[in-house]
Amino acid sequence: MKSRVAYFGVFTALALIFSYVESLIPFQFGIPGVKLGLANLIIVIALYRMKLSEAYLLSVVRVLLSGFIFGNYFSIIYSLAGGLFSLTVMAGLKKNGGFSVCGASIAGGVCHNIGQLVVAMLVVETFSVAYYVPVLLLAGLITGFLIGITADAMLKRLVNLEF
Repeated sequence: MKSRVAYFGVFTALALIFSYVESLIPFQFGIPGVKLGLANLIIVIALYRMKLSEAYLLSVVRVLLSGFIFGNYFSIIYSLAGGLFSLTVMAGLKKNGGFSVCGASIAGGVCHNIGQLVVAMLVVETFSVAYYVPVLLLAGLITGFLIGITADAMLKRLVNLEF
């Protein structure tokens, strides 16, 4: 039990560090809300190495803490919507067994953006933000792929680590 708590703490700290590092990178895609999502690397690894309930808890804790530290109320709402939808889809694909880590991560990246877009439509009370869909889907595909190949490589190296 103690080691699970310790790993959870380490994963939370890593996710926050990655969120902070990403906030320092002046990398803009020109579309609001599009970023690499480095902290999602930790969530993908947690999905494959921890209990699903712990991965969900980690995702929520990471979003809340990074939102309070680096963001605002709206960033928390958008991130929660995207993160939880993404994690749910990835968990379903993992359980199905027909997708690789990279494939699940790509689907997660796309679904993260879809979740955020749905919240944006609710917040602004219009569907006009849907014109972002092609760009957000492409961005989710690319970032999901990058996170996926990195997570897959890390999971291969963490195979002997007991959670």
